[in-house]
Amino acid sequence: MVLMSNEKKQAKEIKEMTLIQGVTDGLREKLADDSNVLLLGEDIGVNGGVFRATDGLQEEFGANRVIDTPLSEAGFVGTAVGMALNGLRPVVEIQFLGFIYPAFEQIATHVTRTRARTMGHYSVPMVIRAPYGAGVRSPEIHSDSVEAFFTHMPGIKVVVPSNAYDAKGLLISAIEDPDPVLFLEPMRLYRGERKEVPQEKYTVDIGKGALLQEGEEVSIFTWGAMVPIAEKAADEMRENGITCDVIDLRTLYPLDKEIIATSVQKTGRAIIVHEGHGTGGVGSDITSVINDTSFLYLKSPIERVTGFDVPVPLFSIENEYLPTVHRVKDAIQKVVDF
Repeated sequence: MVLMSNEKKQAKEIKEMTLIQGVTDGLREKLADDSNVLLLGEDIGVNGGVFRATDGLQEEFGANRVIDTPLSEAGFVGTAVGMALNGLRPVVEIQFLGFIYPAFEQIATHVTRTRARTMGHYSVPMVIRAPYGAGVRSPEIHSDSVEAFFTHMPGIKVVVPSNAYDAKGLLISAIEDPDPVLFLEPMRLYRGERKEVPQEKYTVDIGKGALLQEGEEVSIFTWGAMVPIAEKAADEMRENGITCDVIDLRTLYPLDKEIIATSVQKTGRAIIVHEGHGTGGVGSDITSVINDTSFLYLKSPIERVTGFDVPVPLFSIENEYLPTVHRVKDAIQKVVDF
């Protein structure tokens, strides 16, 4: 087939990408778009980052925009706070979410509190990127899923894309946000499914979930690497005559309460799937939203399918820790049979 000139242009504007390519494209878009945007992190320049999310960006934009830092999370996160207070828009890379703990004091004390502390006179427009989650056979500390720590810190938004399109659009929104954003990237999905991604700039709204599958009997709420698990479970249950809403929340703080309530009030049943520990997990907050908005619509108790209350185990038994399609299907059947 011969493409007309406008069709050729349209074809060039869409490209299939993996999630990590969506991240790279979003970073490149904002580096080119705004001279105040700069990147900081360990080995992100010459080496392109531990997962190559910043590969080629230092060569393209220079060492003053893509900055290799010393191995000190507290140091470069604190430095980024000062940069953000003085008009820059730093994007910090933490190599793994489990490495963020040395910077915890900076985040809890300065990143999240500056707007309140200064009565709105100053904000901290910075992004903290971190790969997270299990399932890739990483050593201890590399596979933590502790997003709930940060949803308990008013002042920072927590965002988790599950595909390339959302990764680019949400990252651009995060960089443009006047307040700090923790941008969690499920490394299990980094080089998995490809999605069509526009080559021009676009945004995906922070605080808005996405309805991936529509059904009548059960609502499944999830995010990150658990999205394909939930979708596969819903696909298999559809063959048994049970249909599910599958909702990728995408933002964990603030939660999209509207999409949660609308779905539960339609189906009357809810399942929450996340790989973080069950106790104190974000699933508890989603349960509260359902109780506050939709309790009288429920036909069965809310079910949670989560990681267990233990440190993420070493790789030989890592799969025993993670939620599986089988566990999600059991939860679906349980709420339907109640």
